[in-house]
Amino acid sequence: MSALPRAAGAAPGASRSIRRRLLRALLLWALVWSSALALAVWLAVREEVDELLDDGLKSAAEELIGPILSAPAALPAVGTTVPALVPALVPAPVPALVPAAAHGVAGVPRFVWQQVAHGQGARLLRQSAGAPLQPLRATPAPGFASLPGWRVYGLALGVDAQMLYVAQSRTERGEALAEIGLAVLLAGLPMGLLGLLWLGTRVRQELAPLQALSERLAAYDPLQPGATLGAAAHEELQPMHQAVDALAARLARRVAQERAFTAHAAHALRTPLAGIDAQLAVALREAPAALQPRLQRVRAAAGRLQRVVAGLLALFRSGVEVQRVVLDLPRLAERLPVEGLVVQAQAGASISADADLITAALLNLLDNALRHGATTVTLSTPGPQLLRVQDDGSGLPAAQRLALQQALDDEDYAGRTGLGLMLADLVARAHGGRLRLPEVEAGFAAELQLGPA
Repeated sequence: MSALPRAAGAAPGASRSIRRRLLRALLLWALVWSSALALAVWLAVREEVDELLDDGLKSAAEELIGPILSAPAALPAVGTTVPALVPALVPAPVPALVPAAAHGVAGVPRFVWQQVAHGQGARLLRQSAGAPLQPLRATPAPGFASLPGWRVYGLALGVDAQMLYVAQSRTERGEALAEIGLAVLLAGLPMGLLGLLWLGTRVRQELAPLQALSERLAAYDPLQPGATLGAAAHEELQPMHQAVDALAARLARRVAQERAFTAHAAHALRTPLAGIDAQLAVALREAPAALQPRLQRVRAAAGRLQRVVAGLLALFRSGVEVQRVVLDLPRLAERLPVEGLVVQAQAGASISADADLITAALLNLLDNALRHGATTVTLSTPGPQLLRVQDDGSGLPAAQRLALQQALDDEDYAGRTGLGLMLADLVARAHGGRLRLPEVEAGFAAELQLGPA
């Protein structure tokens, strides 16, 4: 296992997440921008349509002046209609006017006109079919005006304070605006969709180099000789490649220095510790009975220190390729003498693993078991390439066990796990597996998943 994790183990997933967020942001921006643009277009179109409709009212009024002024003086009684714009405007009897409300909304005429005399109040002289029975304006009012249900244009006839009022229903104007708005929407929607598709394609194309970089980082091991990201697919990413390579080089140098120090320190301690243990063994045989308990405690402490040194050597070796051999568990247990602890092994069980790394991990796990009051430890293989170490000690509360498992999963060892669990997890990861802390009825158990044989 490398002492450094892969440069970006989750980089592809992070890149996809960045791409999704960027696409969502661009789509939101496009939606807001297109909504604002549509509102601006709608306001402009509405203004232009109102102007065009008003121009139509004004033109209609101007065209009606001539025929109305040239009509005979004798006019039909109010309440009868005159066909609009017939030759010479000859009066003809027609059915009585029907109030507009009787037509319903759909029956309201779109355009009507009234000829009103304003001498003694407002008097309706003549009107088109469907026009209101009362004058549209009570006082002379040339120009445009907005009335309930109508848009009115008034034009003075120049005769006896008479006014011509041409009106268009609000329903008609609303239909015109709706039709134009729908036409604009139908014309702009395909362009907007094409624009969004083009934008999404461009975003994916621009993010493709980042995706490629993420995949290269996922397989990038800075501790491998000559490791480099190489040239970038885009010139803009080349400084990032160079910065990652420079950072990886600094980290690799730091790891190499730490490995060298650990190796020298462990080897420097190993020989004197072995000599101390040998001298303590001799002293135990020759010392009086009263001194032997003290010497025994000193020898136990020296033995624990030897196991710590073995763990340091294993940590140093963790960046080296694993040398797998078939290990017989009963024979392996015989090579793990820990005073005060009985080590049992499942008969006939074996695993494929690095002997030195597994021995160092087991020595530290056994030391943990001894410190937690265990007297017996059992080694077994409940599954292929799965080594279980279970003791009969006091165990741990469920909450503490789960917290330790979370720390191991996150590789967050500092201040959360001891040397034994950290070393066991590093050894399991070196073999392509993980360390698990399963729930057991009594004692404490650790399972080293050692990956494929």
